[in-house]
Amino acid sequence: MSNDPTTDAPGREPDEPPQVDDSTDATPDDLGSSVDASGDVEIDEENAEDDLLGGLRFESTGDISVPERLVDQVIGQEAARKIVKRAAKQHRHVMMIGSPGTGKSMLAKAMARLLPPENLQDVLVYHNPDDSNEPKIRTVPTGKGEQIVEAHKEEARKRNQMRSFLMWIIIAIIVGYSLLIARQVLLGLLAAAVIYFAFRYSNRGSDAMVPKLLLNNADRQTAPFEDATGAHAGALLGDVRHDPFQSGGMETPSHDRVEAGAMHKAHKGVLFIDEINTLDIRSQQKLMTAIQEGEFAITGQSERSSGAMVQTEPVPCDFIMVAAGNMDAMENMHPALRDRIKGYGYEVYMEDTIEDTPDMRRQYVRFVAQEAEKDGRVPHFNPDAVREIILESKRRSGRKDHLTLKLRDLGGLVRVAGDIAKSEGEEFVEREHVLEAKKRSRSIEQQFADDYIDRRKDYELKVTEGSAVGRVNGLAVMGGDSGIVLPVMAEVTPRQGEGGEVIATGQLKEMAMEAVDNVSAIIKKYSDQDISEKDIHVQFVQTQGVEGDSASITVATAVISALEDIPIAQDLAMTGSLSVRGDVLPVGGVTHKIEAAAKAGYERVIIPKANEQDVMIEEEYEEQIEIIPVSHISEVLDHALVGEPEKDSMVDRLKSITGKALEAAEGSEAPSGSPSPQ
Repeated sequence: MSNDPTTDAPGREPDEPPQVDDSTDATPDDLGSSVDASGDVEIDEENAEDDLLGGLRFESTGDISVPERLVDQVIGQEAARKIVKRAAKQHRHVMMIGSPGTGKSMLAKAMARLLPPENLQDVLVYHNPDDSNEPKIRTVPTGKGEQIVEAHKEEARKRNQMRSFLMWIIIAIIVGYSLLIARQVLLGLLAAAVIYFAFRYSNRGSDAMVPKLLLNNADRQTAPFEDATGAHAGALLGDVRHDPFQSGGMETPSHDRVEAGAMHKAHKGVLFIDEINTLDIRSQQKLMTAIQEGEFAITGQSERSSGAMVQTEPVPCDFIMVAAGNMDAMENMHPALRDRIKGYGYEVYMEDTIEDTPDMRRQYVRFVAQEAEKDGRVPHFNPDAVREIILESKRRSGRKDHLTLKLRDLGGLVRVAGDIAKSEGEEFVEREHVLEAKKRSRSIEQQFADDYIDRRKDYELKVTEGSAVGRVNGLAVMGGDSGIVLPVMAEVTPRQGEGGEVIATGQLKEMAMEAVDNVSAIIKKYSDQDISEKDIHVQFVQTQGVEGDSASITVATAVISALEDIPIAQDLAMTGSLSVRGDVLPVGGVTHKIEAAAKAGYERVIIPKANEQDVMIEEEYEEQIEIIPVSHISEVLDHALVGEPEKDSMVDRLKSITGKALEAAEGSEAPSGSPSPQ
């Protein structure tokens, strides 16, 4: 079994172009998305639905066959793979938009492997005797470029040998004459030196006739793939090197200073640019010209350089453009460039998650095998270790019955687990190694967040018992996947200005500040107080800059508690966004927030009912904390407030305002909405 992704597809001769299936109704087998049962690998179809391995039976991932073609190794992005295969056959440009780590660069490399290598060409740049600042360009079949350059070098070498022989004959005659006949030794030596330097100077003219091989594809077995992400203008568009010696016979010929750019090197291949919006406008405009014309002249990119005087004839750059980026990439991208890509190709959205099915689980088993094979330095995984990887994939998806497609980070987890197993001298990676790797493979942001959370514990601001007026234990996420308890406190004072204000502190950012403002509508509706006569102060304790509006129900509960002087249970934490009508909307990171509440010692946690399906906490936390899903602020207050007379009065007032009983709210449909960042 070959695990080299550059290997040609089986059953195809080396000189035969790859066969690309552009059928829109291609089956998963045609796309290489299935995992075959061969050798020691079996598939238990009866138990596949409930098995984390999709029914696969194997001793280690070393038993799993890895597809030879790189395009068949991409996991989950079925629509994108179809488009890439079709675009490779039809020579179409592609723009891929999606989160980092979802396979954009891998698909671009796969496209290059699908292009026929026999279409590659060599490009030569020649001295122009009529205008040395306008070198000539010549395109020849692959492999011919080296032959032409060697032939010119051999011709120049023979010419130089003849000149050198003639030079030494003349010098010998002059020196002999001056010594033996004229008896003028000094004059003879001076004449010999003049002859020597005259011949050496004339030889430079013959060297200038040797062309430069600008693009050499003689040894290339696949079409070129050029990653121009973050490239400056010279690296992308080509450049002409500066020559400090511009006269006196010491200058380098202009054509010898020409350097190909990434888009020229990608000729007959793929030019990949990630974060396309970071490319400056001038480069985007010239890139657009190259896409349209299929050729682009090379000139010096520095105005102060002698290279700025040089401009070659148009250099071929017939490449397939693969632009990539996040959703914001389209905002700062040159509209004309996007129009060129869209008009002559495809736009693809890369999925973040995919439905959890037995077939996808089997593909994840293959993914672990692929990562181990590609790395080459880590052992293969046993079934229990792979199960833990798939469980982590489910957790990272943030959606019930889905698996994450951010496979770059998951691949990092595979490699860290493999390193741990290898350091311990184990034959295979086991579940314990994966669990340890989850702790060690945290991002810098997550490490900072965890350190910040640990430091906060020293100050004992956490309250998990009793009750307090105007104090709520909110939940947030730091570093992407580290939950944190975020105490929120509210205080009501007589107004100081013309009208009552809601004043928030704690380094709040724009979205969170807007959430605080929007909560005032809820407060006016559900509080019996005239807040126009009061100022309401809301403090987010020990924050580093809260983003998102997932603290909306926290703020509303704290303020209503302070206005009504009703205590809030402190064994409870909560998270949720809030509409102006009082509906509790879904938020992001709910799993990490619940785990943070459990670690902090809270007994209950309130979450949006719409997020109930997204909860995938670790087994160790399931018995530690009670999860309370809610769909309306009235339910939040019913669970959070304590003190029977005051609470009952508040509940009765809520019933009269909303016109529906709290008991009926439990059977209502969860409100729809997009999860907030926190």
